[in-house]
Order: sequence, then C-alpha cells, then structure tokens
Amino acid sequence: MNTPSTRPPLDPHTAFAGYRLLAAGTLADVALAVKQAMDAGTDSTILVFDDRTGKQTDLDLSGDPAAIAERHHVPADPSPPASEPLPDASDETQPRGRGRPKLGVVAREITLLPRHWDWLSAQPGGASVALRKLVEQARRDNEARDRARKRQEAAYHFMSSMAGNLPGFEEATRALYAGDRERFARQIAVWPVDVRDYAMTLAWDGLDEVAAESRP
Repeated sequence: MNTPSTRPPLDPHTAFAGYRLLAAGTLADVALAVKQAMDAGTDSTILVFDDRTGKQTDLDLSGDPAAIAERHHVPADPSPPASEPLPDASDETQPRGRGRPKLGVVAREITLLPRHWDWLSAQPGGASVALRKLVEQARRDNEARDRARKRQEAAYHFMSSMAGNLPGFEEATRALYAGDRERFARQIAVWPVDVRDYAMTLAWDGLDEVAAESRP
C-alpha cells in the first residue's frame, strides 16, 4: 500500500516466482531481484508483469548489476503541461488579425448535418467554442469507463498467464467483465494469496490510477 510520502514508480512492474510474489517496483529494481533469484538457483518459473497492462515483460539479464539496472531504467516523464482552459466566448467573436492562428488550436475539417451547424452557430461563442466544450465534456464522461476497461484488460492478461489453470478462472473472468467485484472475489478466493491479491488490485483498484493520483 502506498503512503502519502511514497510515490509508486512511473514504470511499475511485479515479478512472480511460481505463484509467489518475488518483487515489485521499478522495472530496474524488479530485474535486479529476478537476477538475484536466478543466481540463487530458484527452481520456480519467474514471470514479470507490467502493472499498467497486466502483460508479461521480457528482461535482458546479461552483464553485471549496474548494466542490468541501466538497461531497464525508464527515465522519468517530464511534468505534463497544464491543461489549457477553454477560450472565452469573446475569443470567437473578436476579428482575427492576419498571420498565424493562435497557438494550440488545430484547424481540421468536420462534416455535420445542417441542423447541427445551425445549433452550434447559435451557441455562445460560436461553433468552434461549442464544439470544444462538447468534446471536453464527452472526454470527461468517458474517462471512468475507459479506466474500467483498461483495468479489466490488465487483469485478464495477468489471469490468463498466471491463473488459467486455477479453479474458478472462467467464472472469475465472467465476473470481471460483468463488473461484479463480490462475485469476482468469491471465485478467486481459493487462488494462491499473492496471485489473488494482485489480480484483485489490477481489476478493481487500478495500479495506474494509484500512480497517477500520487503525482504532483
């Protein structure tokens, strides 16, 4: 569990040795842990998963620890630019001078029915402002749905790799895509604890969201 003073990595990965959790953290940290386990002669099959997608990640463990860490290091993303506020209605009604268009605005052709253009033109600020507002609202409305879909896909990728032969897999998959958290939890209750907990986290908590919320 992340604390307010502990930010998750930008490239979160988790390694399993058999059904046992081996390591979790940055890809570089996980790669070093896998290398250490292999050098120690583990008999378990080791699989590494990207926490954001649930897909397996291949490692190149050649060389010394410094080379392995460097090879799997993911540079921090630059801080995303602040969202641009929607322009005021007056922006569309003011006459445009000659020269290049306003920075950040991209002109493209769209095709609408006449009644759509009539409605847009009647909105405060004109068609362009109204369209931008509609797109922003639709984007916000779909964000929660998109996050849920990504969580489902990540959990299914992991489950297919690690739990395909475990009891309740098919019913758990149905519950996953039905969005039934309680039924999902019941179906995976008998799974190895580390596999069960990781699948539950991917499906319902969303490691990518936890990481995003912790960033400044």
